[in-house]
Amino acid sequence: MPPVPEPSIVLVAITRHGAAQAATLARALPGARLCVSAKFADVLHEFEERLQVYSGPFKDEIGGLFAQYDQIVFFVSLGAVVRLIAPHLRSKDEDPGVTVVDDAGEFVIPVLSGHVGGANECALRIAGLLKATPVLTTASDVGRTIPVDILGRELGWRVEAPKINITRVSAHVVNGEPVAFVQEAGSRAWWTRPTPPPANIHRYERFEDVDLQRFAAVLWVTHRPLQAEHWQQLPERLVVYRPPLAEEAGQ
Repeated sequence: MPPVPEPSIVLVAITRHGAAQAATLARALPGARLCVSAKFADVLHEFEERLQVYSGPFKDEIGGLFAQYDQIVFFVSLGAVVRLIAPHLRSKDEDPGVTVVDDAGEFVIPVLSGHVGGANECALRIAGLLKATPVLTTASDVGRTIPVDILGRELGWRVEAPKINITRVSAHVVNGEPVAFVQEAGSRAWWTRPTPPPANIHRYERFEDVDLQRFAAVLWVTHRPLQAEHWQQLPERLVVYRPPLAEEAGQ
């Protein structure tokens, strides 16, 4: 399986203190670029080759940052960031991950595209580098359960389901309702947390072994071609994951 490419990331500051904080983080993230007001560019002189300087209104920079980067880390107040990014929001499938670091460098908060956009993962990484506290509010992360929309992404799994199914099944998972997890294919290393999966997740080896009446939803990892009857049996209750075929050889 080819390696997952490293996301492009930019560290953004609009104050001298924020620029100094961004410099600290940039030293630990050699692939990150920086965006800072021309007034404070001197704080970041050591990063000249990675530095983007602006001199006009900061709000005019947001569209370009959204288009260019996978992750945007703001050393700016949370309220200001919300107002700045609001006109540029499209959907969680298109928006970059947005994370905020407070002025004291004590808290790291994913604001936008926590799961699909990777902001939660980015926030955890940054918090570790800054020795700060990550503040995650996504239910599946707080509850330490299965993130239905991105399960197996690092393994190359592809999600196959209507969006309404993903929404409904995610709710069943985080609400602790009984969910069948059927794994007929793919790596078994999909669960990476130090504690076991929650008790409401029941594991099976074959779809046919599941009593569908017992479960609020089914997560099915398989290479099988699905028939219309499978979706009809589980209206808005089924999410399918397709592991890469090459993954089987490495098990």
